[in-house]
Amino acid sequence: MLVNVKFFKKNFCILVFLLISTSLFADKKDQIISQLNKINSLEFIFDQLVNEKLEKGSCLLEFPGKLKCSYFDDKKKELVINNKRLAITQKRYNKTYHYPISKSPFLNILYKDKLLTIVQSGKLELTDKIIKLIYFGDNEIIVFFDRKSLDLKGWQIKDQYNNNISFSLNIISKNDIYKKDTFKFPEIN
Repeated sequence: MLVNVKFFKKNFCILVFLLISTSLFADKKDQIISQLNKINSLEFIFDQLVNEKLEKGSCLLEFPGKLKCSYFDDKKKELVINNKRLAITQKRYNKTYHYPISKSPFLNILYKDKLLTIVQSGKLELTDKIIKLIYFGDNEIIVFFDRKSLDLKGWQIKDQYNNNISFSLNIISKNDIYKKDTFKFPEIN
């Protein structure tokens, strides 16, 4: 009888712990979803690590699918994504390169509905400062949020060219309205 009571107490404690943990994780996900639903645009500065090469810059992001980044480099690189098309311009050399990104896991960040899917179905891990969501779709995507503010802090992906990309950001402003031609796709030169 005593063995049954100990077994019951142990299993009851484990069950309570699991229920509380699941509730906390679901609550964090709901809070992040609520926060994301309030955002239409972001301005941020970033650090991007691509296969051990560090790049820095600033970006404007407008949901859905619009991004413009200016890199702090000697080539004066500018990246524009507008509806699944990507152009990288090196202003110093007056060269523009166009790339398809229709299969890129990066699109999951640029479209709010896809980002919300990552939050809803991703595996959640908590640290003191960061909420980490790991999503296994066509590609593994890891998205980071600040634990206190629930702001987007970055992501890790492997792109269609097999590059490991780690992207961290600091939000400067939210929900700014940009001029109509801010995300104008550059012409081929």
